[in-house]
Amino acid sequence: MPKISTRGQYMPESPIRKLAPMADAAAQRGTKIYYLNIGQPDIESPSKALEAVKTSDLRVLEYSPSAGFASYRKGLASYYQGIGLDVQANDVIVTTGGSEALSFAMGSILDPGDEVIIPEPYYANYFGFAQALGAKVVSVPSSIESGFALPPIAELEARITPRTKAVLVCNPGNPTGYVYRRDELEALREMALKHDLFVIADEVYREFVYDGAEAISVLSLSGLEQHAVLIDSVSKRFSMCGARIGCMVSKNAELMATAMKFAQARLSPPTFEQIAAEAALATPASYFEAVNAEYRARRDTLVRRLNAIAGVFCPTPRGAFYAVAQLPVDDAETFCRWMLEEFSHEGATVMMAPAAGFYAERSLGKRQVRLAYVLKQTDLERAMDVLERGLATYPGRTA
Repeated sequence: MPKISTRGQYMPESPIRKLAPMADAAAQRGTKIYYLNIGQPDIESPSKALEAVKTSDLRVLEYSPSAGFASYRKGLASYYQGIGLDVQANDVIVTTGGSEALSFAMGSILDPGDEVIIPEPYYANYFGFAQALGAKVVSVPSSIESGFALPPIAELEARITPRTKAVLVCNPGNPTGYVYRRDELEALREMALKHDLFVIADEVYREFVYDGAEAISVLSLSGLEQHAVLIDSVSKRFSMCGARIGCMVSKNAELMATAMKFAQARLSPPTFEQIAAEAALATPASYFEAVNAEYRARRDTLVRRLNAIAGVFCPTPRGAFYAVAQLPVDDAETFCRWMLEEFSHEGATVMMAPAAGFYAERSLGKRQVRLAYVLKQTDLERAMDVLERGLATYPGRTA
């Protein structure tokens, strides 16, 4: 039998999607599933985006330019300029989702054996993208007790080796919802300049910050122009996850020219989705104000209910729409499987993402889960009722 690649064998399963077959089986049994495992918002996409696709008069669905439509790139540059960032159209490459932007950035920076430092827990696909390139993720643990603040910069700096090429952060954070303070980002900047490293910042949740927090872009950090790489996407901002449109942004011309080779190799980003994304740029500020208020209310409901359950601890996230909670269980993945396969309360159960999959050192997340507050508040309340009953019944509950 032909042999599968070692690289393929070591590609991790998605902690977000790996339990989907169990959820499907539960649904087929008639169990209602509250899906808190995945960042798929139930917020309506902007009407301007949907209407632009419906009214398109295209007669031939052609390739788009490898860098994306010029009009969309100009529109994106205007958007970034509107939030105080010095971005021109030629600083932008449109990608097939933020995932491809990450892949292009990492492929342009990392050779096999090179290292990228990432505070953990982190979005699980970061490891997958590095693994696909033969590169190594060097993780630096943050703690749930601190709300997942950036670890002391000395801990990151201690992990730098001659093979270290970049630091990767997500701000606001997935899976934690943490929003980096300016002093934390300034410390990252100083470390990057001192050691001549790229700083890749996944900023797809920029619009969703609460309690006076500010989402500070890596592109706004003075002196980091040739080191900073911004990753962005329409998936979360406009509740358009299925559109698969993102972008990579950098002032480093050599880096962008290299990334263009990857863009040309995959030919082009999708056409209709770019039409929708470009139209979405005209979405009024009132849309984001309403969405932000809704997520804040959902966050408050989720965190309040979680921390009211005996033995559960959940810090209050200040951004994105995720929370990581520590549960009084022997193993969170076993518990999540049990909730789908063996438990229901009043005909319902809850699907969560075991947090071990967001850590390089999986034991750090053994008793943690990530929950996405992407359901309306009444559903979140019911989901917490189910979770509380499940924790009370689970045979592997711990003190």
